[in-house]
Amino acid sequence: MDNNVFKGKWTQMKGEAKKQWGKLTDDDLDVINGEKDKLIGKLQEKYGHTREQAETEYNNWSNTNVR
Repeated sequence: MDNNVFKGKWTQMKGEAKKQWGKLTDDDLDVINGEKDKLIGKLQEKYGHTREQAETEYNNWSNTNVR
């Protein structure tokens, strides 16, 4: 997904992100602020994923939740 589209829909998607990745706090979601790279970084940090694993999770999630 285009990063501009992701950022524009972030407010709507925060709840879905929190359901998907329960380890992300409200503060984490505020820091991410709709930036794909920050979300991927937080997934790496909170879940111990490699960059590739985090990107795959993000891609699967965004393909399902972002329209």
